[in-house]
Formats: sequence, C-alpha cells, structure tokens
Amino acid sequence: MQADFDWKKLQNSSDIRGVALEGVPNEVVNLTSDIAEILGQSFALWLSQKSGKSVTDLTIAVGRDSRLSGPQLMAALMNGVASQGCQVYDFSVASTPAMFMSTVTPGWDCDGAIMLTASHLPFNRNGFKFFTPTGGADKPDITEILQLSQIQAAQQRNNAAKAGEIIQCDFMSVYAANLAATIQKGVNHLQNYDKPLKGFKIVVDAGNGAGGFYVDKVLRPLGVDTSGSQFLEPDGHFPNHIPNPEDKTAIASIRQAVLDNHADFGIIFDTDVDRAAAVDSQGRELNRNRLIALMSAIILKEHPESTIVTDSITSDGLTQFIESKLKGKHHRYKRGYKNVINESIRLNQCGEESWLAIETSGHAALKENYFLDDGAYLVTKLLIELAKSKSANQTLTDLIIDLQEPQESEEFRLKINIEDFKGYGNKVIEKLKIFAGQQEDWIIVPNNYEGIRVSCQSSVENGWFLLRLSLHDPVIPLSIESNVAGDIEQITNRLRGFFAAFDALDLSPFH
Repeated sequence: MQADFDWKKLQNSSDIRGVALEGVPNEVVNLTSDIAEILGQSFALWLSQKSGKSVTDLTIAVGRDSRLSGPQLMAALMNGVASQGCQVYDFSVASTPAMFMSTVTPGWDCDGAIMLTASHLPFNRNGFKFFTPTGGADKPDITEILQLSQIQAAQQRNNAAKAGEIIQCDFMSVYAANLAATIQKGVNHLQNYDKPLKGFKIVVDAGNGAGGFYVDKVLRPLGVDTSGSQFLEPDGHFPNHIPNPEDKTAIASIRQAVLDNHADFGIIFDTDVDRAAAVDSQGRELNRNRLIALMSAIILKEHPESTIVTDSITSDGLTQFIESKLKGKHHRYKRGYKNVINESIRLNQCGEESWLAIETSGHAALKENYFLDDGAYLVTKLLIELAKSKSANQTLTDLIIDLQEPQESEEFRLKINIEDFKGYGNKVIEKLKIFAGQQEDWIIVPNNYEGIRVSCQSSVENGWFLLRLSLHDPVIPLSIESNVAGDIEQITNRLRGFFAAFDALDLSPFH
C-alpha cells in the first residue's frame, strides 16, 4: 500500500465508498482487499473505545449485497476484524437494515455490524456502512475510523495474540421472520392469523440486489401468490436495470410486471434494501410524494397530530395534505436521509412528537423501528394497510385520494465547472435570493433549511422552485413543480436569464 494513500477520499458523509473494480474509464481502484482489512481492524478498535469493552470481547456481524467485489472485500474485512481477536458473524448476502437489527435482536446482540454496499451506484463501486446498537455511524464516526485506519496502515498491522473466530450464520431468516410476525400482528386476521395475506398476488422486483429474501422468507409464508416476481437472484452485473426505486426504467419494469401478472401490488427494492417503492394494482407508482403521503396517512392514524419530517423537495400539495387533511405537521428539512432522520430524532428529544422521517428517494425511518431506514419494514407497513383496506372493501390508495399532485415536475442538474464549487454554488444561491426578492410575483418561502425555495404565484405561474447545492457533487440542482401545464417552461425562461450571468455553470440541461 502506498504510504501517501488518502484515506479521507473514502469518506462519503456517514459511510465509506470507493472504486473496487476496474472497467470504468478514469476511475482508479482505491478500495482494495488491503484497505478493507485495515478498515476491519480500525472498526474493531474504534468500537472497543466507544463501548468500553475489550476488543476480544466484541462480536461483530458482517454482510454484503450482490456486488461483484463483495466476496473478496468481505473476506478481507472479516479477517481484519478477526485479527483483533473479535468474534465475527458471517451473514453472507444480507440487507443493510438487517445488519443493524443484529445489534438489537435478542439472542444475537452483536456489539457492531458492517455492511458492504454502494447502494445503487455502478457495478465497479463498493462501500461500507457501520452500525452499533445506537444506530448507524455518523460523519464524525467515519472520520475517526479513517483516522485509525491511517495509523494502522503506518504501523503495518497491530494484531491480537489470537485471532477471533469467523462463524457463518443465517440471520436473514431471523430478520425476515420478525417482519412476517409484524404483518401477522398488524393485520390480526381472526380467521387466518398465520396467513393474513392469503388471496393476494404481489410481485417483487429485487433488481438482482439483496432483496429477494422478501419473497421466500416473508410473503410466501404469509400465503401470498408471488408468481411474476423478477430479478430475485443476486447478480452484481445488474443485468436487467439499475436497482434504484427512483430510476424511471426500474419503476417502468415493476409497473409492467404488475399489469402483466394482474397483481394486487408491486414492490421494488434498491440494492441493499434500505429503500423501496411500490405500484398499486392499476400500475400507479407509489413513490416520492405519493409514498410520503401514504406513509403519513398510516402513521397519523396511529399517532395523530405528530410531525412528519421530509427532505426539502417535497411538493406544496403534500404539505396541504398532511396538515389540512391528516391534521399533522409537515416539517421540510435538508436533503440527505441521515439529515432527515437526525432531525426527527432531535424533534422528539425537544418534546415535539415525530414518528416518521422520510425522503423522496424512498428512505423511510420510523420511530417504532429504531429510526432505521429500512425498505423492507416500509413495505411491511404498507402491506398491513393493504390487507386492512381489503377487509374494509377499500383500496390502499384511497388513503391519498385527496392528495393534490403537480401537473409538472422536473429537476435540472447544473454542473459547476470550478474547483471551489461549494463557494461558487453558495454565491449563486445568495444572488438568486436578491433576484427573487425583486420579482413582484415570487415569494421566498420562509423556514427553508437549504438553498432557496420560491413560491411562484401569478396569472401565468402556479408552482415553486428550489435551488440548492448538491451534498457531494459539483452540481447545483434546480427542482421545479407546477400545478399548471406549461408552467415549468415559463419559470425556467425567467431563471435562464439569471443563470446566464454565471460563466462556471453548465446550462445545457435547459436546452
């Protein structure tokens, strides 16, 4: 390993990501087996410091998604953990939420867990997510782990006298059985408690990631006809579509599967199952604002008047639905699932009841489930309501019949072609605040936590736009929604002249 290896470049906010395989031009491999082994050592040492337990008394679980680089990196990672004297549980292919649950499930009670995944990123990427019984590692934790890794690398290893044991375990069956039991208890079918979903036909699209278990270990035992489910086998080539519930091709694929198989419901997971979306029997997509509205309706029935925390790009119609129809409170916050989750936790600590933190990307975390962003648990809640709706001769989507949806919605991602992209992007945002304030029919929305959100209300405009700086990339995304057909073009035309004054912005998305 190079002595000058830049460990900081592996940090991606609250997890670690890097290039693990060759094959993509201009992307140099920086996540190797040697790196993975040192990261395993460092997490064990970091966890010992945080927990106050001896390294040799720790038990750490390790799992991975279906990525091609997974088996080799996981073997090195487990060797690194075991080299410190820790006991290691090898979960093989697993989901990210299951890894956390191994730290809080009675009988397992792992001191920590590591998941190898890069979510929906291309085949050549991989990464690490770290967990303790208090939740996922935050940005400062990752910084500390990487600092320890730099020290470990310089010392050329610092191993225990005796390596810990690596034990293969089937935790996914335990995790899945708990999900199935949650559905049984939630539906509470008096005539058929064990198979409360008997009579339903549900198709699942796992995108060749780690979510195929939901068919065999959750749905079928509950009586579901799952014929028509697709791409359940883990395959790191991702040959069918990107395993991303936000991807248009992926959503079109599960939508077609529902219609072709005359299914009652469709489910799609991302690679590591921390996100999900759904499709109803008519092929209607249940993602983004619709998914948030649906989950808000479910949660606010259980916990009236509580606060729903979302990211910043949710629609005005969603706010009206949550606050006027459901009598809850909508709190828009920053983009980034950890930001949304941590804000919901903070509100609860301050005495403001918040049971749901959910992002338009499909990340959803519930207070009742450790504020864990778990796509399988999200789907489990939806299926409980699906069964209850059928018993009441209703449909699941009746819950959001009053949701006002925009006529148009679009995002323009403007690249910033300058090294100090954050400084430049913030300058653009500040200038836009001045420009928007000079427009008689534009109103800057108060209590906005990132960028600038503007309400556009005139005889020809009825919508809003949000300009913010990307969390990680040299990009300044512009989100626009309108309740009038053709309105986005009108708003865009007014903004194009403003953006033209900034030479470092790539305005090609407007063309």
